[in-house]
Amino acid sequence: MFKKYYEKLFKQIAIDYNCTPEDLNKGEIIITKSEWNDGRRSYSPDMPFLQMATLGASTVIMADECLHEFLHGFIKDVEGHRLFELDNLLKLNEELKQYGYQMNSTHHMFLPCLDVTVPERFQVKWLYDSEINQFYGDPRFPNAIAYPEPCPVRPDRIVVIATDGDNIMGMAGCSEDAPHWQQVGIDVLPEYRSRGIGTYLVTLLKNKIIEMGDTPFYGTAAANIMSQNIAIKSGFRPAWVETDAVKITEDHS
Repeated sequence: MFKKYYEKLFKQIAIDYNCTPEDLNKGEIIITKSEWNDGRRSYSPDMPFLQMATLGASTVIMADECLHEFLHGFIKDVEGHRLFELDNLLKLNEELKQYGYQMNSTHHMFLPCLDVTVPERFQVKWLYDSEINQFYGDPRFPNAIAYPEPCPVRPDRIVVIATDGDNIMGMAGCSEDAPHWQQVGIDVLPEYRSRGIGTYLVTLLKNKIIEMGDTPFYGTAAANIMSQNIAIKSGFRPAWVETDAVKITEDHS
C-alpha cells in the first residue's frame, strides 16, 4: 500500500515544488523557481516565497529567484535533511527577514501504509460538504475542519463525529488540499481523551477516503507525539517533511 501512495506523492511534490519526480530520488539538494503549477497544494493566496521538503533522498527548495544566490551558498557542504535542523533554519530565517518573511512551522507528513480495520466501538455520524457548515467557527474543532471559516482553496469534504448521546466526543475531517488529496485532521474533546476515539475516527475516515479512490494524508508538528501516535495506529507512516516561509505580520512576529 505504501509504495502505491509514495509513487503518487512523488508526482504531487513535483507539482508543488516545481521539479520533476526524478529530482526527488537524486540524493541532492534541488533549488527551483517559485511557480504556481496547476494542481498544487496551496496554503496561501500568494506565490510561495520559499518552501522546502524532503522525502528522504533529495531535498527540494522552491524559492523566489531573489533568494537563489544565497541558497546556493547556504546548501554547500550540507546534507539535505540537516537543512531542517534548528541551526540551519535560524540562518535561513535571518536571510528571510530582509524580505519581510520568516520561517513557518515544520510539519511531519504521513501516508497510508497498512490496512487497518476497527470494530464498532462508538456511535458515529457522517457529514459531507455543505453539511459541515454548521461547525465553522466552533473553537472545539480547529484541526478537523477549517477554522474559523471555510477555505475555498481547500474545501472540507467529509467529517465523521463520535457521539456520546447528544454530546460530541471527537471529530475527524478531511480537506481536499489538491485534486484527490485529502488531508485528515482530528480533534477530541479534553474530557474524552485517552479512550481511543482519535484513532478510531481517523481510521474510519482514512478507510472512507481510500474507498472513494482518493489519497488520505496526515500532517502534524514534530513534537506532537500524541498526534503522531494516532497516525501510526491508524495505519499511516512518515513519508515526508516540509516547511515554508510566511510574511511577517503581527500574528507571526
